[in-house]
Amino acid sequence: MPQYNPPLRDMQFVLHELLHVADELKMLPAHAEVDEDTINAVLEEGGKFAAEVIAPLNLSGDAEGCVLDKTTHEVKAPKGFKEAYAQYVEGGWPALSCDPEFGGQGLPVVVNNAFYEMLNSANQAWTMYPGLSHGAYEALHAHGTPEQKRLYLPKLTSGVWTGTMCLTEPHCGTDLGLLRSKAEPQADGTYKITGQKIFISAGEHDLAENIVHLVLARLPDAPAGSKGISLFVVPKFNVNADGSLGERNAIYCGGLEHKMGIHGNATAQMVLDGAVGTMVGQPNKGLQAMFVMMNAARLGVGNQSLGLTEVAYQNAVAYAKDRIQMRALSGPKAPDKAADPIIVHPDVRKMLLTARAYAEGGRALTGYVALQLDKALSSDDADERKACEDEVALLTPIIKAFITDNGWIATSHCMQVFGGHGFIHEWGMEQFVRDSRINMIYEGTNTIQALDLLGRKILANNGAVLKKFGKKIAEFVEEEGTNEAMQEFINPLADIGDKVTKLTTEIGMKAFQNPDEVGAAAVDYLRVVGHLTFAYMWARMARLALDKKDSGDPFYTAKLSTARFYFAKLLPETAGLIRTCRAGLSSLMEMDEALF
Repeated sequence: MPQYNPPLRDMQFVLHELLHVADELKMLPAHAEVDEDTINAVLEEGGKFAAEVIAPLNLSGDAEGCVLDKTTHEVKAPKGFKEAYAQYVEGGWPALSCDPEFGGQGLPVVVNNAFYEMLNSANQAWTMYPGLSHGAYEALHAHGTPEQKRLYLPKLTSGVWTGTMCLTEPHCGTDLGLLRSKAEPQADGTYKITGQKIFISAGEHDLAENIVHLVLARLPDAPAGSKGISLFVVPKFNVNADGSLGERNAIYCGGLEHKMGIHGNATAQMVLDGAVGTMVGQPNKGLQAMFVMMNAARLGVGNQSLGLTEVAYQNAVAYAKDRIQMRALSGPKAPDKAADPIIVHPDVRKMLLTARAYAEGGRALTGYVALQLDKALSSDDADERKACEDEVALLTPIIKAFITDNGWIATSHCMQVFGGHGFIHEWGMEQFVRDSRINMIYEGTNTIQALDLLGRKILANNGAVLKKFGKKIAEFVEEEGTNEAMQEFINPLADIGDKVTKLTTEIGMKAFQNPDEVGAAAVDYLRVVGHLTFAYMWARMARLALDKKDSGDPFYTAKLSTARFYFAKLLPETAGLIRTCRAGLSSLMEMDEALF
């Protein structure tokens, strides 16, 4: 069975040494009292819950899966999941970063982000039950009526109820403008909603007493396309005016998807047969409200792959130190044994360091973005709020796509370290690979994220937000430009920054002639910009490690070695990606469809 140890030391490094989170939070009235000791205490206890309560259920939950009773339409989660969720609720964990007005603890997003990384490492399938609830909370908190907030937010905050988002239908995935679910207005101000939804994570289960579904549907007079979509809150059990549960609503699970991974989470086909719902936000403006939940989910999915990358790395390292195979090419490293531990072999180290560099780089980037999100939500300065909102919007598709792509690479590498044992369920590695694969697909495929980044977040505003982020990088390059010890990091960082600027301009010019050029370049372009963000984070972390490399603490020695590996072995991938971006559209589109 795989093991998990919360990476608290690296989390503390990111939060306190790299990001100076406590100092930043002091500038935000809502979080001014949050200090380093509070953050460390919360994460230490959260790590214990992750490692001791839900990690032991990951392998068994994957083997057992969820079971649907087709007569009652009820779903049972794997053994132990319900009891673990009860402990989660009892510990107050659902309320960690929720509004105190509704029973929340009011801690910053950046702390909740680190906590959820640990949950995802321990058991992604289980973590999706409360994770989706937080997205539903965010959408209702931002767009719900006072009555909806009163009825639903305290229960979602406490975790007594869970939440979902019901978007996809059998005939439409990302293109929500095609959805057909109908919402008929009723005399009492409610709506009766009819339709089918698929791929609904945590859509039905036995962990909580009620499930709050956020459902996209069309009013009878709605315009066609995405401009005619409204959002509704549709509970599993109707909610009485006093907050108690009423009768069973006409929304139920018609089937469970048989999936490649995340078997412990119920991916449900949901049927709405005149289910009662109330509108969230304005008529035909449902996507605006739902995007609050979708953006939260995209950041969450990046965090899922970060968690899987970390746990896969930990187990692969332990195996590589123990497993003996062959001798090092330069001569025996363990002469007292029949063969050398495989960690002496260069390619095994390359696989391990790839996973480590992507985990630690991802931890730095997600922490950075979570802190910007806290500022966007809580700063007293309107200009700072806007600047942080823009930066979060820019970096969200990178976190979702780049980190999940890296998670697929890293978990595959870590499975490879195990050799044949990696292919066997009991070792846990093949589950990490299977679970990681969905993260590249749901909440908007990584191609959609790439189109969003290049088309909407960059070219649509002539690169204004990217330039502001680039200015931060340029200022750091300028500060360290004369530091001889930093040249191995600063020079490639400056180089990739210049190349991104030029590449963005070139693609923009091509797109003026033919918009399809954006589609031809977007995926590779996102990966280039993803490496720019990681290079920035790794250069900053290297700077801190250099300051303390003689402290006697091996943590900084390892950090510096990992930074050197990233710049030497991973960042150079951008050279080929830039070349394929520049290759353009013609080779993709010249073949006649009939020849495929």
